[in-house]
Amino acid sequence: MKKEDLPQEPGALSRLTRELCYVKNEDGKYETALSKGWDVKKDALDSAWDNVNDRVEEARQAVVSGEKSPVYYFMELRLMDLPVLSGYTGFFPFFIKRHFKPSVFKNLSERKLEKYAAAFDVSVNELKNFKG
Repeated sequence: MKKEDLPQEPGALSRLTRELCYVKNEDGKYETALSKGWDVKKDALDSAWDNVNDRVEEARQAVVSGEKSPVYYFMELRLMDLPVLSGYTGFFPFFIKRHFKPSVFKNLSERKLEKYAAAFDVSVNELKNFKG
């Protein structure tokens, strides 16, 4: 690909990052250049972020309706899964799933809430008093 043909389509991450590509310069020699991306990649990233946003909204609704605890919402918001959250908190995934239940969550010790709050980078108060 020639340097002047390098795609520069702004996408979801174009403000944050660019991709290093090898291109041919005017002399026909390879050199590196930065690309902001192209439509195909932009569409794929936008679709992925739409999926993430949908999952976070579904988690928020589940907490607001009383089906799940705030642990579930913040896990989705921070793009974590059970093994990752387990690694941050030291809790087994089985126990984390139990903590998704509002009835179990409301009886968690302050120490456990502090571990979750630290993993999610929120205060214990934000975790306990989730407003959605």
